[in-house]
Amino acid sequence: MNTSDALKNSKRIVIKIGSALLINETHEELNQEWIDSLAKKIHTLNKSGKEIVIVSSGAVAMGRKALGIPFDIAPGNIRLEQKQAASAVGQPLVFNGYQKAFEQLGMCVAQVLLTMSTTESRRMHLNARETLQALLNKNIIPVINENDTVLTQEIRFGDNDSLAVRVAQMMEADTVLLLSSTEGLHTADPNTNPDAEHISLVEEITDEYIKMAGDALPGPSTGGMKSKIEAAQAATRAGISLIIARELDGKCTLFKAQDNAPNARKRWIATHMKPKGSVTIDDGALKALQDGKSLLPIGVKSVEGSFERGDVIKVLGHNRNEVAMGISAYSSKDTSMIMGQKKEWVHTLQGYLGRDELIHRNDLVLF
Repeated sequence: MNTSDALKNSKRIVIKIGSALLINETHEELNQEWIDSLAKKIHTLNKSGKEIVIVSSGAVAMGRKALGIPFDIAPGNIRLEQKQAASAVGQPLVFNGYQKAFEQLGMCVAQVLLTMSTTESRRMHLNARETLQALLNKNIIPVINENDTVLTQEIRFGDNDSLAVRVAQMMEADTVLLLSSTEGLHTADPNTNPDAEHISLVEEITDEYIKMAGDALPGPSTGGMKSKIEAAQAATRAGISLIIARELDGKCTLFKAQDNAPNARKRWIATHMKPKGSVTIDDGALKALQDGKSLLPIGVKSVEGSFERGDVIKVLGHNRNEVAMGISAYSSKDTSMIMGQKKEWVHTLQGYLGRDELIHRNDLVLF
């Protein structure tokens, strides 16, 4: 299977472009020739009726030279303030590269900087979606990156693979395409194992596939196959297919979307990157959730984290595996007070009339 075949039935596509593809071999300049070639392929997709949104890495990589950051240091080992300063230098250079490439084809691009808080606040999430939709309506291609210059480590997406999935969920895209220095998932690292076999299709992401992934190597890239598998898990559970490839017309790995795609509200819940806390439930509560019921306080065994009413939290099974995600009707303090209690006691303990459910089934996504 190649990338073109995998994209054939996709109407709206989010394309994430890795740093290793954007920067030339000396790590000092943009690979403008490659960007020009990519723009032509995107132009062809656009003419065939497909809507394209770009999520681009490269800002920190392009700003390293100005900050004197050696290129053999992995991005994760760069001090936060240096990384933010490098991003400030590199971001306009990267966007200028896209602008040049698409201008030659008579197309317009728009720079959009997103933060975690933008997408995890429902109101801001909807506002961002409307802005991106307005751009697509005018056939303008959004070029999105994380707003690295103003973020702290605690409120970052962490890598643009995660950001691409969140954008796809926000825009109800059909497919996320992660363009990187690899042709997809292999049974082992093809750089060190000549017997590694390429995997073209993944119907379901199992532990076996997760074990095949590795972290990013030193250099300009932030992610690595591990982050891509994590992105694929988030995408497919939201009903979005994900493709890993090196080129728009080359070999790839396709992770198929799950058939039970949730609605837009539940997609927003399911792809939360930073849930505020978690509750652990008993087997009876898990069975109730699997039967389509809400989560009641009586089924909760423990509470972790600090969250408020309306925050998204994780639901864990007895062995600490993540079984669901949902919007809590109570704060962590109140949840600790009412957990394990029958509903007739909940309002007595609270001192006011609240919801019977901790998480209503309409606000819950079961994994």
